Parts: sequence; C-alpha cells; structure tokens
Amino acid sequence: MKAEDVFALGLGLTAPWKLLGQTLDTDKKPFELRLEIGAERGAKYPCPTCGALCTAHDFEEMTWRHLNFFQHFCFLTARVPRVKCKTHGIHRTNVPWSRPGSGFTLLFEEVVMALAREMPVNAVARHVGVTDQRIWRIIHHYVMRAMSGLDLSGVCGVALDETASKRGHRYVTIFLDMDREQRPVIFAVPGKGKECLKIFAEHLKRQGGDAKNIIEVVCDMSPAFIAAVCDEFPSATLTVDWFHVVQLFTTGMDDVRKLEAKQVKLPDGTRWATLKGLTTKKNDEQQAALRELFERGLATATAFRVKEMLRWVREADSKRAAKWRATNFIRTARELIGEDALLAPMRKALKTFEEHLPRILRRWESLLSNARLESMNGLFQAARARARGYRNVGFFITMIYLIGAPITALLKKPIPHIWSRPGVKKNDLDFFGLAANIYPASACIGSALMGVYALSFLITRSAS
Repeated sequence: MKAEDVFALGLGLTAPWKLLGQTLDTDKKPFELRLEIGAERGAKYPCPTCGALCTAHDFEEMTWRHLNFFQHFCFLTARVPRVKCKTHGIHRTNVPWSRPGSGFTLLFEEVVMALAREMPVNAVARHVGVTDQRIWRIIHHYVMRAMSGLDLSGVCGVALDETASKRGHRYVTIFLDMDREQRPVIFAVPGKGKECLKIFAEHLKRQGGDAKNIIEVVCDMSPAFIAAVCDEFPSATLTVDWFHVVQLFTTGMDDVRKLEAKQVKLPDGTRWATLKGLTTKKNDEQQAALRELFERGLATATAFRVKEMLRWVREADSKRAAKWRATNFIRTARELIGEDALLAPMRKALKTFEEHLPRILRRWESLLSNARLESMNGLFQAARARARGYRNVGFFITMIYLIGAPITALLKKPIPHIWSRPGVKKNDLDFFGLAANIYPASACIGSALMGVYALSFLITRSAS
C-alpha cells in the first residue's frame, strides 16, 4: 500500500477527495506535517443542502488542525469549492473530515472532548497547542448540540438550587430531573430568582416537556423561587428540602458565634466544634471548647442546642409525628432564645422555619430530595476551583452540562465518514475507539500510540 493510501484511509477520505501530497516543515518547532487534499479537475461535489452532485463555482484554500502524527503537529489543507446547485444556488460544500465552520478535524475534536472530561480546559489547550478559547468553542458546540437533543417529555419532578459562578454574588441556577438516577442535570441558567423559573419553563416546552406535567418541585426557602413555582408550574406541589432547613439554622448559629466573638473570648476550636453535630467525632480541642461553651452559658451554646434539636424533628417517622415534634421544637426554641440580642439570627431562622412549615412537612410525603443536587454542586465547585475559575458564566454552564447532564451517549456518536469508506469494516470502529481512549489516558505519548496503532492496522488490513 502506498503512503498516500495509508493517509487517505486514516483520514477517511471519500470521493472525489484524495491525498495529493505531504510535506514535513522542519523549520517549525515542533515540526509540522502538512497534508494536501484535493480532487481531480472537473470533479463534482455534493450540495450541502440536498446532496446532489454539482460542479464547482469557485474555490477557497482552507486549513484544519489534525491529530499529531507521532510528535509532529499535523495540518490538512484543501481548496474547498462553492458548488452551484440548480435547486439551492451557490453554497460552500461540506468536507468529510471536518464539521462546517470548524478549523479542526472531527478526530481532533473527539480527542479534545475526551481530554476535557479529564482535565481543565487550560491544560487541554497547552497539551494540544491551541488557545483555550478555541478549545471552549469545540466543547460548547458539542455539549449544546447534545443538550438540544434531550427529550424532557417525561419530566415530572424537578429540583433546583443555585451555585456560585464567581465571587461577588454571581450565581447559576441548576435544574435536576429527580427521576434520573445518573447525570440528572437538565438545565442551567445564569442568575437566580423568578426569571430563572420562567426561562426553564420555556426550555422545558422546547424540549418536549409540559409545565402542567410537573407535579412536584423541590427547592430552598427563597421567596422568589416559591413565587415563581406557583406562577410557572400551577400543578406542582412545593417541597422545601431538609438540607436547607439544617443550613438555615447552622448559618444562624454561626452568625451568633461571630457576634459573640466580638464581645467575649471564645474557646479555641469553637467554630468547628459547633458546626459539627453533637454525635460527630471531634478532636480533643473541639470537645473541650464545646464543654466550656455550655459551662459558661454562652449564647453560642444556646444556638448550638437549638440547631441540634432539629435532629429530633428529622427522626419522626410520619408527617403527623413530624408536625407534633416541629410544634414542640418551635415552642422550646422560642423559650431558649428569648429576647437575647446575640440570638437575633436564631430568632430570624426560627421565624422562617415557622412560615415554611407546611412545605417543610411535605418532606415526609415526598420521595424527592435536594441532597443529590447539593452533592453535585460540590463537583461543579471542585471543577471551578481546579480550573481557577472560568472566564465567563457560559463556560461554567458548559462544564456543568459536561459533568452532570445525561448527554454521555450523545457525545459518543461515531464519526460516520470514516466507516463509510470502502474496505473499512464496522468492527474497525472498536479499534479506532480504543486508540482514541488511549490518547487521554497518557497525554504525553497518546499521539505516538495513535500513529503506531493506526499504521499497524492499515498495514494489516492491506495485507489481508
């Protein structure tokens, strides 16, 4: 088999395209392998709209970045024609090795997507030798294409919460399909509040869903969220997740500690001693701090006691029992808090709890919880920290989808033009998929392995 045939088969070239030549530019560092692709004079090309073979109207030379050939950068160049279709007029034809408008080959983009799931985008950009902006365009294209293919017609239970996108009270509101066991994120939108629910309702309709089918929404105690749920999802019952109840009183207790620390010297280890539960394992310093707080009768100890009383309410085995315990909790907490100015944050938390009690009690009738969303928020924030922040909120939302949305299968669609070439069997898909998976697993030698495996496969296929 000739070298031109090896490259043509590896690139998946289909008629009328063929490899015209190759040059290795040793003046560049790293070296650049340039493959020239073209067609015979007078060849006909498919119309991008109807596929009919048409004559060329004019040509434009274009270049695409391809996978490295061993350690060398590889570029494809071709004079791509505009075709003159009798039905659709003059349009630029599509090439089989790249999607329209992209400066990269499909195989290059496939590897970028694999790498992006394993490392920060800046690291991917450094490895492949292009700017991070161009990498983001690739990721954004495929992620949004996959998200547009989601079928939301069966969504009936939704959880929502906000997560920080940047410092300075900048948020993204995330929506989960509570019936999905894996990768449940179905939408994310910048900001938080009533407008986010309206945008989600419109998105749900576009993707085949119906606001009338939503029978339950799980969220926090935000007045804006609650008002929007009533407006946009009239058939839904609203459940306040227990996680946010605990968070409400924990935040109030910590605010009490901060206020009291300005007036008296608190024991060392107070912060983590109180943030942890009463039965949670503590070190010696934290145990000593908790004992001293109660011995001195400090306001922080009272706030801690109120926070821990929530466990008694949480352990109720029915809604009726929970209502009775919650009523007793409110009465006892009000007596403990009294009119102490330092305990004002706990009074505020208790008032909020009492106002939302009917929605909180729905937790004993509902099987839905925001715990999954809170755990996924940890993954999203870990990715943001690993990347040292994202340039804009759109990049962060793209990464949220890549991590948590049910689009894995949609992102792994095979590249059709390679397998349509004569002489390439369907089973060869397994080989090329293996090579693509080896690449991100060992970034330093991935391109060399791709070259070695591809050449050995092509030689074997030629011999047979």
